Amino acid sequence: MSEIILMSDPKVAAVPVGERGEQLLDVRGGSGLLVDGRKQDDDGAFARLRAGVVERLLDAQAALPDGLRLLFVEGYRPPELQNRYFDEYAAELRAANPDWPDGRIRSATSRYVSPPEIAPHSAGAAVDLTLVDSDGRELDLGTRVNASPEESAGACYTHAENIGAQARANRRLLSDALAGAGLVNYPTEWWHWSYGDRYWALATGAPAALYGPAQR
Repeated sequence: MSEIILMSDPKVAAVPVGERGEQLLDVRGGSGLLVDGRKQDDDGAFARLRAGVVERLLDAQAALPDGLRLLFVEGYRPPELQNRYFDEYAAELRAANPDWPDGRIRSATSRYVSPPEIAPHSAGAAVDLTLVDSDGRELDLGTRVNASPEESAGACYTHAENIGAQARANRRLLSDALAGAGLVNYPTEWWHWSYGDRYWALATGAPAALYGPAQR
């Protein structure tokens, strides 16, 4: 995809799902991934992903330069939480832009939170992550993880021009490793990568998604 296709685009929802039936794996302890606790929930849903995604994250990590690691921030997101995030952000946009029609609100919301019915996080297929050095310090990638377009003046977009040279170089490192392992990026969020979901299928030309909505 050369242009940015948002999650709200009907082309995403039109992708069929051929569910593989993989269980959600907990990446804490033994997976080889460093897990951050900022999105931790009571039952640890945030740390779960489909096995195929975990495998590719480990491949991506192995491709990073010496001294760098992936920092896992959030994986699986239960549908009820995805709904809440979507509704809250849509309400913020509606309050700030009362003249916008519903369709524009939905489209703008999907820059930052996926519509619940097709959300890659709720399929256990998406992960929010960043890079850290050998001491566990986060590298400069231009914005914090989960910075909104409004907060960051658009710097959250993967190919944003309003970030420094070092942040741009670090984004390239992250992108090269993850794309090389078969994941795809949502281009409005540099930290969001997925494998096997509908957006991945559309981006790669796969005939169907591998994963649909998952249960804990």
